Amino acid sequence: MSELVKHSVSISGHRTSISLEPEFWDLFTEYAEQADLSLNALVTEIDATRTGNLSSAIRLFVLHHLLQENEKLNDRLSTLEKPS
Repeated sequence: MSELVKHSVSISGHRTSISLEPEFWDLFTEYAEQADLSLNALVTEIDATRTGNLSSAIRLFVLHHLLQENEKLNDRLSTLEKPS
């Protein structure tokens, strides 16, 4: 298992840090780029709707996106496998 790494971010101008495993951080930054958002903007969005710890909320965000990607891939595969 990976070590936690602290990252500094700003939420509405307030500096804070989040601790995430590198794998989660890499995917999180990738999703921010895909959405054409800065990391701070995406963190602020997640912070506005979270009910628990910010680091946990980011992990859940990443998990949600991974599950969505998996579902899309499975849908594409199932259409390819249908006999014509």
